Amino acid sequence: MKNFAELFTQLDQTTKTLKKVAALVDFFERANDEDRLWAIAILSHRRPKRTVKTSLMRVWAAELAGVPLWLFEESYHVVGDLAETIALVLPPPTTRHDASLSDWIAVIKSLEKQEDALKKEVVVKAWEGMAYPERFVFNKLITGGFRVGVSQKLMMRALAQFEGQEENSIAHRLMGNWTPDNTTYEELIRSENPLDDVSRPYPFYLAYALESEPATLGDPANWQVERKWDGIRGQVIVREGNLFVWSRGEELVTDKFPEYHHLADLLPDGTVIDGEILPYKAGQPLTFNVLQTRIGRKNVTKKILESAPVVLMCYDLLELEGEDLRTRPLQQRRKLLEKVVKENPSEVLLLSEVIQFSEWEQTAEERANSRQHLSEGLMIKKLDSSYRSGRKKGDWWKWKIDPLTIDAVMIYAQQGHGRRANLYTDYTFAVWNDEELVPFTKAYSGLTDKEFNKITAWVRKNTKERFGPVRSVKPELVFEIAFEGINASSRHKSGVALRFPRMLRWRTDKKIEEANTLADLKSMLELYG
Repeated sequence: MKNFAELFTQLDQTTKTLKKVAALVDFFERANDEDRLWAIAILSHRRPKRTVKTSLMRVWAAELAGVPLWLFEESYHVVGDLAETIALVLPPPTTRHDASLSDWIAVIKSLEKQEDALKKEVVVKAWEGMAYPERFVFNKLITGGFRVGVSQKLMMRALAQFEGQEENSIAHRLMGNWTPDNTTYEELIRSENPLDDVSRPYPFYLAYALESEPATLGDPANWQVERKWDGIRGQVIVREGNLFVWSRGEELVTDKFPEYHHLADLLPDGTVIDGEILPYKAGQPLTFNVLQTRIGRKNVTKKILESAPVVLMCYDLLELEGEDLRTRPLQQRRKLLEKVVKENPSEVLLLSEVIQFSEWEQTAEERANSRQHLSEGLMIKKLDSSYRSGRKKGDWWKWKIDPLTIDAVMIYAQQGHGRRANLYTDYTFAVWNDEELVPFTKAYSGLTDKEFNKITAWVRKNTKERFGPVRSVKPELVFEIAFEGINASSRHKSGVALRFPRMLRWRTDKKIEEANTLADLKSMLELYG
């Protein structure tokens, strides 16, 4: 555990890629196989689920520290992170534990069905034998909230360096429905046949945002342009007569989409299609909000299937008859994809349309009309590109439409988390409904640190009421809010919900009377909802 806590500290204290990779390699060299496996799992978002309520941990920490609970809660609001608050407030350790990371994971998992009294005994004993870094990591793990500033890609790079393997090979090994409970480090990383698992998907190839005009990409004849659809990126796999559906988040979602199940008998064995799981009805896409009604549900009812049916908007063909096609140029893969879709017709298999153009100016017109097609913009892909792993710059670009915007008044503020724990960075915004300000969205990104500092000072001087960590403030500040989409919502007082809201700018030039109205939002809902 000490080694893993040191790794966490090193990763958290640097933004340098090489230093993070070196710290990971050093950890892999010192750790045993069990700790390596759990470290990989945690850094690839397979952390153990929470086994102890945070409300109990707050009480236990306050008792052990000898402080009243209200003081602990106030400290938590200032620090902004529960695991850190507990680690800071506890008295120095009275003993030392030498248990490994995997040992502590086993302890954490064993608490799931225990009585609260036993949970308290185990947790307090753990705290008493740990220094601050270990306590912090332990608290993160036991609350199920472990996050650290390192991407899975960097972790895979370090692991490939440590094992002397290709990074793509490591990426493929780590895909799939594995956990430390159903595999070992040797089986996962060092086995001679890592691809024997027929369900295993390929690492997704991701596009970079195009920030300049597409004319900078050169000859239009070298590029393929499609629409960017707003669903869930996924892979449909048919191998050995079985169907597997994977989301880009490496979640096996086959049971969530029974519409695809017949593809196991329809598609050639050894087929992998990359596409968009897209809500689709009456010949046109539906909004992402419709798809959200299915996400997270344990059971997909007949009613949901009727109200939120899906198709697979096919983008790419990664495997055919068991052959890995990823190194072939996109132009070849596209022709094979067209052939597969044509020869195996299904109402749930739609081919992503290729937009015909000869001049880049034509693509600008298509992008401008994206909302009419219920798409987010365009995808621009080089015809000779292979299907790579992760986000690579140069061959695949996404050219999204400009966001919708509205001017709104800030009415509530809350402190952020992590390095922003002492700043008010999370805001609630309202628009006018006659003479009343009606809240309609929250946002916490888009401004500079300098602006957040100025607004924090303003909030402290202009707080009207306190509701725990939330501050009601004087309605004086106006912000331009950008968002990708708008939908009707019965859960919000305003009747609308925004997709990906963020602050575009602080409108210091506007008075609150100039902010937009609820009627303006309803008009946007009619046009784009």
